Amino acid sequence: MYGVLPKTTEAQVLGKQILRSGTAIGANYREAYRARSDAEFVAKIGDCLKELDETAYWLELLGEAGIVSAIRLGDLADETDQLIAIFTTIAKRIRGRRRNEG
Repeated sequence: MYGVLPKTTEAQVLGKQILRSGTAIGANYREAYRARSDAEFVAKIGDCLKELDETAYWLELLGEAGIVSAIRLGDLADETDQLIAIFTTIAKRIRGRRRNEG
C-alpha cells in the first residue's frame, strides 16, 4: 500500500507510520512465538495489539484526510480488526489457562 500512496508529505508521513506499525506486528509476534514463558508470550501479544491499534489509527487518518478512499481501505481495516480479535482471544485464553493452573 505504501508504494502506491501519493507523494504528498501528508500521505508519505502517514504511510511510513503504517509501514512501521504494520511490520512491528510481525516482529512482535515472532518474539511471542519464541517466548520462554506464558507471561512473556502474553506481553508480546500485548505489544502486537498495541501495534495493531496504532495501525488502525493511521489507516483511519488516511481515510479521514481523503488520501485513500474508505472503500480502498476497507479490506485493510477489516483485516486489522480481525487480527485484533484474534490476538485478544489468544491473550485471554493464555491468561485464563494461567489462572486455572495457579
